[in-house]
Amino acid sequence: MACFIVPLVQAIGTSIYRKAAEKSIHNPEANPLLRNVPALEKMLWGGSVMLIVDHIINGELTWAFPFFTALAKDGGGWSVMLHEMLTVGVPMSLVLTAVWAIWALLREKKAVTV
Repeated sequence: MACFIVPLVQAIGTSIYRKAAEKSIHNPEANPLLRNVPALEKMLWGGSVMLIVDHIINGELTWAFPFFTALAKDGGGWSVMLHEMLTVGVPMSLVLTAVWAIWALLREKKAVTV
């Protein structure tokens, strides 16, 4: 239910980093990963939005406070949310970032050989 928080925070951080490194990103001599940061940013934002929509559809997020249904129930809502963020959100973000890094490096290698 709270797994989207980790990639959402990563998306916010990536957006801030991209804005700060805007000039370096467009430099052809920049690091291949740096040049592909906008793709990571789009992947993170898109995935986070889709997870939020999925959680709303499944009733895990509501429009009324406290928004997360686990917090409305008795029985350690915060610990359930933290456990899900650590066991689902963190691995999901790590896998997404690893896939992006592999994609970015292969894309750069292909551009050099063409």
